[in-house]
Amino acid sequence: MKLFVGNLSFDTTEAELEELFAPFGTVAEATVITDQSTGRSRGFGFVTLNSAAEAQAAIRGLAGKNFSGRNLTVNEAKPREERPRRSFSGSRR
Repeated sequence: MKLFVGNLSFDTTEAELEELFAPFGTVAEATVITDQSTGRSRGFGFVTLNSAAEAQAAIRGLAGKNFSGRNLTVNEAKPREERPRRSFSGSRR
């Protein structure tokens, strides 16, 4: 089950994210999302745990907890919604 992890410190690494969630179960994947142009963390990431029970335990154990000076947001990841493409060719008036 995939979890969204928000309000991460911009210095958080994927290894730290994996270590944070390891007490709750087997971490299949831990990813910190970065800005494509700068490579800098965007302050959120995703963690995939092997089971729904492990994911629920992680949500209960980590949501609102302080990590690196910030209170974490942890919840079930929702599928990415398709957003309409924005056109930048129009003129502004």
